[in-house]
Amino acid sequence: MAQEKIIIQTTVNAPRQKVWDYYTRPEHITQWNFADPSWHCPTAKNDLQVGGRYVARMEARDGSAGFDFDAVYTEIDMGNHFTYEFGRRLATVEFKEVGEQTVVTITFDPETTHPIDMQRRGWQSILNNFKQYTETH
Repeated sequence: MAQEKIIIQTTVNAPRQKVWDYYTRPEHITQWNFADPSWHCPTAKNDLQVGGRYVARMEARDGSAGFDFDAVYTEIDMGNHFTYEFGRRLATVEFKEVGEQTVVTITFDPETTHPIDMQRRGWQSILNNFKQYTETH
């Protein structure tokens, strides 16, 4: 039986184009793509086209752990949304402009190793970092 998708969301006080750019450009991704301050994202590559790869290196700052988040784009509507596949799972990221703000919604397939709530909290923490970085830079 397939598990229900996890949905997280934030509202960023910035126009959609800025939010899209900060979410997809590697020089910005490395500044916000971690769930906890004890981690960081030292490198990111993003080939933003269907079939293109998105790879972000996630590492503990003390060097004790790390992994590559590696995904392949399956659908892209530039400036609006994209879907990528990672480890037989899918995630869709949507950008909806509401007045002078942008609502970012991520819908993703959970994995089976960690509890759903832990996955939701981790992804939401990364999205919260993204919001804070985008609003202050």
